[in-house]
Amino acid sequence: MDIFRYNTRAWDSQVDRKNQWTIPVSAEEVACARGGELNVILTPLKIVPRAWFPSGLSGVRILGLACGGGQQGPLFAAAGADVTIYDASAAQLGQDRAVAKREGLTIRTVQGDMADLSAFDDESFDLVFHPCSNCFARDIEPVWREAFRVLRPGGELLTGFVQPHWYLFDEVEHEKGRLVVRHRLPFDEARDLTDEERETFISNLEPLLHGHTLDAQLGGQMRAGFLLVDMYEDKEPKFLLSKYIDSYMATRARRPASTH
Repeated sequence: MDIFRYNTRAWDSQVDRKNQWTIPVSAEEVACARGGELNVILTPLKIVPRAWFPSGLSGVRILGLACGGGQQGPLFAAAGADVTIYDASAAQLGQDRAVAKREGLTIRTVQGDMADLSAFDDESFDLVFHPCSNCFARDIEPVWREAFRVLRPGGELLTGFVQPHWYLFDEVEHEKGRLVVRHRLPFDEARDLTDEERETFISNLEPLLHGHTLDAQLGGQMRAGFLLVDMYEDKEPKFLLSKYIDSYMATRARRPASTH
């Protein structure tokens, strides 16, 4: 099946269902960003360190990569950045436009595949902000290469992702409060579920997930040319596994200012 097209439809549906990652920021949050308090997330809970951003965001060209939903983009725009949000879901992009209209912000929205940024010229951005979303792409190496290409030398990529160990466990058993190892890694929901499970997902228009290895997540960034500068881990409290280990990671990576 065409995973990209399917997940695009599924995320359009998630907006109608008010998935937590589709709920736009409030007027109060926008006001805080206008006042210099920037609280954005790459992972479920932890605020991205302010040191990961330029000291001032006025005029900074930010690409929100697979970042629709009216959450981070409006806050960057309120802080003075030149913001472009790129996402597969038209409905998610609509959330950003709705907040921009409500708050008098300027946000450019572009629909497309996170692995194909051909809509943008080389060195178009100062910062790429990529929250947990590459679990909806089968191959993430092109995502890193394209992010590297569209960043100016010295620009940075901030990324959040689900760590691979989360995908080892059976989801049905997890909902019963049990951790039962079931899946091999890297995990591919379209491949590793039973036919019955897959049909249930598809009939409910639930996005299909892919659990990538750390080699693909971290090594992939470095192979694309990035230098890893910093990282932190985070958790999702509703995951039983979070009692034992953090299951999310955020990374800060830089395109070298010079190749010499």
